[in-house]
Amino acid sequence: MFTLPLSDDNPTRRTPAVTYAIIVACVGMFLWQVSLGPRAGQAIVYSLGLIPAVLFGSAQLPPELRLVPAPASVVTSMFLHGGWMHLLGNMLYLWIFGNNVEDSMGRGRFLVFYLLCGTAAALAQGFAAPQSQIPMIGASGAIGGVLGAYLVLHPRANVRMLFIILFFIRIVSVPAAVVLGLWFILQFVSGATTPTTGDDGGVAFWAHVGGFVAGAALIPLFKRREVRLFEGPHSRPFEMAPPGAFRRRGSVPPSGNRSWPPGR
Repeated sequence: MFTLPLSDDNPTRRTPAVTYAIIVACVGMFLWQVSLGPRAGQAIVYSLGLIPAVLFGSAQLPPELRLVPAPASVVTSMFLHGGWMHLLGNMLYLWIFGNNVEDSMGRGRFLVFYLLCGTAAALAQGFAAPQSQIPMIGASGAIGGVLGAYLVLHPRANVRMLFIILFFIRIVSVPAAVVLGLWFILQFVSGATTPTTGDDGGVAFWAHVGGFVAGAALIPLFKRREVRLFEGPHSRPFEMAPPGAFRRRGSVPPSGNRSWPPGR
């Protein structure tokens, strides 16, 4: 079985300029990494990625790799990615969920929120393996914060998921609480069952968990006063349709569902 989130049913009031800017920055940085070639690209990962042992002072980079101070790597690491699938997966989730979170707090606050979640994520993974000399890169932790905030803001919003089971292909509207709740449980269980020896690469599960928890905790402080938490749905949950039935992209519900739930 293959599943993939495509969009949600949540409308936005403002253009999510910061979300778009982050996506452009991440894509631009990755294209720059690729253009450098394998050896120089790997050097950039060590120079701008977050290395826990370097951040906490138990190791040092060679002088030729010290492009930024170790604390600054907490931020620079958020804009690097290890491959096309890593990049595209992160940007898809930011595209789907970032606009509503940005809409809830405004552009300036969202940028600060995003960076704080990314910092919390990096520290969570760093404390899990403080002696690690493997660079941590990727926007996953910061995007985990966006997912945590979205869950608190819109747990009953519906996410349109593409389901493929052999030749059976359908798009199903699944409540965000289910999609994001399962995502968080998977990250937590994976982090708890994956050894953090500090000398192996792999997925930084604790960064995902740390970012998600930070986002859920910070959203009441960052949202605008008039924005309510735990908003209701804009369409019926668990509706199923063949591909092409949902013709509108992004976080806008189909026009026929705007009155859902009844009386809202």
